[in-house]
Amino acid sequence: MSSTDTKTTKSDVFFVPNAMDAEFDNFWKTVSCFAANNFPFEERCDFVKKAVDCNSSTNVIPYMRLLACDLKCINQFQEMIFIALFVAFCFQILVILIYTINVYYSPALKAVSRFLHMNEHLAGVTLMAFGNTSADLFANLASVERHVPVFANNLSSALFVITISGGLICYISPFKMNSYETVRDILFLLLATLLMDYFASHHFTLSYDELKFLIVLLVYISYIIINVADVYLLQKTIASTRAKMQKLLDEKETPEIALKLQELERKLEYYSQDTRVEILEKSSSISITRIRYTTMRMIRNPRVSVNRRYTRTMMLDYTQSKNQGIFRDFFLSLRPIKCQAWKQAELLNRVLLLIRAPAVVICTLYIPLVDYELEKHGWNKLLNAINVVVNPALSISIFLSFMHRKANVLWYISLQNTLMYGAYSFVLTVPFAVFILFHSRTDVPPSYHWVFTIMNLTGSMFLIFLCATEIDTVLEVIGNILSIDDNYMGATVKAFTGNLGTLFANTAVAIHGYPKMAFASAIGGSFFTIVVTGNTVAYVRSLVGNRCDDHIEEYGEIAFIFLNMALFTILLWSTTLGFFARRSMGLYSIGLYVVYLLFVTLVHEEVIHSFSKDVRVKSAFADI
Repeated sequence: MSSTDTKTTKSDVFFVPNAMDAEFDNFWKTVSCFAANNFPFEERCDFVKKAVDCNSSTNVIPYMRLLACDLKCINQFQEMIFIALFVAFCFQILVILIYTINVYYSPALKAVSRFLHMNEHLAGVTLMAFGNTSADLFANLASVERHVPVFANNLSSALFVITISGGLICYISPFKMNSYETVRDILFLLLATLLMDYFASHHFTLSYDELKFLIVLLVYISYIIINVADVYLLQKTIASTRAKMQKLLDEKETPEIALKLQELERKLEYYSQDTRVEILEKSSSISITRIRYTTMRMIRNPRVSVNRRYTRTMMLDYTQSKNQGIFRDFFLSLRPIKCQAWKQAELLNRVLLLIRAPAVVICTLYIPLVDYELEKHGWNKLLNAINVVVNPALSISIFLSFMHRKANVLWYISLQNTLMYGAYSFVLTVPFAVFILFHSRTDVPPSYHWVFTIMNLTGSMFLIFLCATEIDTVLEVIGNILSIDDNYMGATVKAFTGNLGTLFANTAVAIHGYPKMAFASAIGGSFFTIVVTGNTVAYVRSLVGNRCDDHIEEYGEIAFIFLNMALFTILLWSTTLGFFARRSMGLYSIGLYVVYLLFVTLVHEEVIHSFSKDVRVKSAFADI
């Protein structure tokens, strides 16, 4: 061996890689896809092909790769044109989102709530709140390695839901709140928010992370248990009151017994106001066209329950064949636009019908419709037999593709590897579909039609999640192209786009006659977002060694203060107005959020100082 080789070997022995070397070794794994905007247009395609984040952050369409490689954007003018096309695509997705919520999600939610013997409040803080916010939990868990102020974004998200969604519920559909439940939920939310803020602003050792996680989790578990126990005790009280009334009716009628009966009837009427979700006719909901003045109560129609037995059997005719009109019903259900609706629509409505047409076909083939207000409860024999096979297989395949995709591979490319897992569901679904075709009739839904409600709810939730996250992704791309600060985007724009599904779902449920459920969902969903999502993400980060000391940052402080203001003012005006949610209070909540946006914007533009302390400047590598 030569002396030169010997010297090289010795130098290699004493070579110690530093933090900067490790940074370059993992550059393509850690660099943000939006860093491509700092490169010349002709070099961006190579960058987005190598950056792992450009694929891992993609939901349906890889927008950065589409701009740089496929559309070959070469200047800012073309970039603005394509951004306008992205906004138009956002509107298309928004139409699909609204259609899914109105036609599928809302009826399924009511049906499942009634099947589980829930009242409006319990259904709102459990089923609806979990359905609206669980997607955010999984999305945040999938990106625990990214340095994102999750707690700050959760506070901004909760503030948006409480003020905008809750405000619109009060404005569109004024209602009488459940006094005890509302006060209890708001106090629980205040406790959880203050507790999370305390843990986020105080630094603890790693050994206390598990204890913090369990303490906060116990608060949420206690909240759910108390809500469930409250409904159970209410139902027991109603049964006890009815038993006492029956006992008094069996006795000889006297003035004292008549007074006792009158008192018990009054209590029973009060207890029975919100015992179980009723399926209401949509025509009995509040009409926005009957609004008179901003601060006056809206004129409301009486709540009319649907005769479910009648709507189920209204087309039943045993003289006809079991398969009478099976293909006719199937092809009519696939119509993207109904002829009568097209004839009655004006020009703008026809445009909306055309935009909505793809959503109609997608939802019809994927989600089985169960709506007790429709004739036959939405039953379509051949179509539902197809839904039974398609819905579970497609849901399982796409979900596993999201979960098990590699960092540098798009999810629908890895879908070919997960289709086999979706095909495993055929073992159960194909025999069930064959059984449906041989057993059921076309003119009446079978007794096991409730099974389709589960697929209706889960399928619509899955589609809502895809639409909402895709809109969020599009606007995030646009914001980064326009060089808008990420933290500012998280406190404002992403708080809106991330809760589009929640906003439209709560509003639709309120319009359909269930404002108590919608408002309870606004409180319960915010509780889940702050406590479960924020707490779980912080704990998982500590497990993977990616602790983030700055959970809240400057915009989070602002959101924390405004959220507490919103909650305290809800307590104030609800107790002052006898727990009647007036339209003026809805406008106040929306106005409070507008003030928050103004405050955050002034902080972003450095016109005023935020509530947080200035960040201490640190060197990037060692003592450099």
